Formats: sequence, structure tokens, C-alpha cells
Amino acid sequence: MSAPYPGFFTDAIHAGYHPDSHTGAVNVPVYTSTTFAQDDIATLRGGYEYGRCGNPTTAALEKVVATLEGGGEAVGRAFASGMAATDTVLRVLTRPGAHIILGGDVYGGTYRLIETVFKPWGVDYSVVDTTDAGQVRDALRDETAVVWLETPTNPMLGVTDIAAVAEVLDGHPARLVVDNTFATPYLQRPLSLGADVVVHSTTKYLGGHSDVIGGLVVTPHPEIDELVLKFQGDIGAIPGPFDSYLAYRGIKTLGVRMDRHCANAQALAEFLQSRDEVAEVRYPGLESHPGHEVAARQMAGFGGMVSVRLAGGEEAAKQFCRNTELICLAESLGGVESLLEHPATMTHLSAEGSATAPPRDLVRISVGLEDRDQLLADAAQALDRL
Repeated sequence: MSAPYPGFFTDAIHAGYHPDSHTGAVNVPVYTSTTFAQDDIATLRGGYEYGRCGNPTTAALEKVVATLEGGGEAVGRAFASGMAATDTVLRVLTRPGAHIILGGDVYGGTYRLIETVFKPWGVDYSVVDTTDAGQVRDALRDETAVVWLETPTNPMLGVTDIAAVAEVLDGHPARLVVDNTFATPYLQRPLSLGADVVVHSTTKYLGGHSDVIGGLVVTPHPEIDELVLKFQGDIGAIPGPFDSYLAYRGIKTLGVRMDRHCANAQALAEFLQSRDEVAEVRYPGLESHPGHEVAARQMAGFGGMVSVRLAGGEEAAKQFCRNTELICLAESLGGVESLLEHPATMTHLSAEGSATAPPRDLVRISVGLEDRDQLLADAAQALDRL
């Protein structure tokens, strides 16, 4: 796959940092200092005063993600986790009495945050199928402040037409927020399609090696960024400098990793679709996927996530998770290693009984970078043993 956006590989490597003028270091230093010397009272050297309010290593990470997501006027702000980024965006954009529109299979952590923190604070929400822009239109209220999209969704891999939802919101004050964690800016740029804010868990594909926790918010709107920046410094849910370094380093190989994730995922999805033990394969790269045409138009590739529903129901799904040997049973996703999990009892357990609960026969697979034949062989033996 060639770079979907001109200059992507170059920006992923060089945006945010240039070799140090004093030492020539080609990698951004890890600035562990909590405070920075000032040239005079309230006269900052390089714009940094205290680590909670800004760090040069973190600034490099923020710059490269903002550049990859939209460049131009887009600004990035880093957080200690994807959930810290999500919480900050919701605090910035909502107040008691506000209303949020969510997708029907939103990430369990996002649902839990809204249900247990924002709802008691006085923020209402509606759950709709965002793949149907008409349902978003019907759910809009005067007090709707946020439409929160995942595309592809976690864990059902539904695909929402971002531009169509943005058109629905034209003239309405609600802000369109897109969690772009699954697609990454290598495959999809929501800001160019009308989104107001993009959120990432840098823990996943951006970091890419299952060794760092982090989050990021990108927006081209100064009035939103001003508030995000204030919350970032005032509340202090910031990444440590080494966390920022690891995420920044991971982004340098994002494009080549995503090419491999996509190729392996397509092969695994096609293989799983051929097996009688599998009732349904959810992968946007399959023509049978209901969002295939939108994904083909909106994305530069179909991603590295595959979800399957087992013909034998919940127990077969759980046993499939237990049976794999190369594909590791673990939460999270987006790393170089393949992982699988049972969402209903793992990542999305908090959604049990709600409108966002995933099917209990569903298995979510984060397809890694291993040899394709070995991945397919592991899936085959796991199904054979059901």
C-alpha cells in the first residue's frame, strides 16, 4: 500500500522534532525535568515553565499527531491515557443539562464514563446506530452538545459515514467528535471529513508495541483547544516524558505497520469466513460487510481489527479464545502481536444489560504482524478443537 496521504511517511518521521542544534541528536530527548529555568521573572526560555503545563518531549508527540491528523491549524494535546483524553473532551464540550449522542457499540470504557460520571452530573445521552445518519438526525435535540463517533466501532467494526453525519450537524451547535483509534490517521482523517475533534488512545496503534499508555486530542478550533489546554494543565492528567517518547517513537513506523496489519487482517477475515464454525465475520474489507462501500470511500485501508461471531454461541466464543496458541488472550489492541478477547466479559463488561452491550458470541481479534500462514494455522487449530 502506498502512503494514503502525500508526505505521510516523511511527516511521521520528522514532524515535531529536528536534530538538536547543540548535539545533533536525531531522536527527541526525554526531558525528565519537572521545572525549567527562566531568563527573568515570568520570562520563559523556550515556552516551558513547569512539567505539568508543558514538556518538550510531549510537545514533539503532540505536533506529529496533529500534523498527521490534519496539519494546518490542527493542534494536539497529550494525556495520560485515552480515557483521560475522552474525559477532557467531554468536560470541555458538555455541561449539566447537555445531551450526547453515542453509537450503539461504543467502547465499554467510554460508555462507563458517560453512564457513571457524566450522567450523574446531569448530562443525558442517547444510543443510536450511527451508521444510519438519519438516526443521528432524529436523535438531535436543542441541547445536544456532542455526537461521539467511533468508526470502525469497537467491537462490532461498524462503519459510519463521517461526512454524512457532519452534514446532518450543519447549522447545529453540536460538536462532532471521532475516536480514530482503530483507523489511525494513516487510514482515515476525520477532520477533513467534517469532524471538530479527533481522539486517540496512543496506547494502541500509534504507540504500536504494547508498552505505553497514553491519549491525544486534536482539534483545528482554537476555542476548543484553549479549553483542552487549560484542562490539561489544571487537572494534570498528562503523560510522563518517557511515555511521550515511546508513543513518538512508535509513530515513526505507523505506516509500514498499518500496511502489514491490514494485509494480515484481510487474510484472516477471508479465512474465518470460509469456516463453518464461524457464523459471521465483521471486517470492513469484506464485500459482505454492510459498511464496505463507505469504508472503501472513507478509508485508505480496512484496518487490523477483525471480529467474529461463533456458530456455537457464547461457550464456543470463549473456547475459541482459550484454544489459540500464537494469538494471545489479552485485552487491548494495536500492538505488533496478535491478541484476542471476549468483549462481553472483558473490555465491555461494564456495558452488560445496556443498549451498547456486544453480542455474547463475539470474539474481537487484533491482528498483529506475525507470519500470515502461522496466524491462519493458529485460527484453524483453535476452530478444529471446538
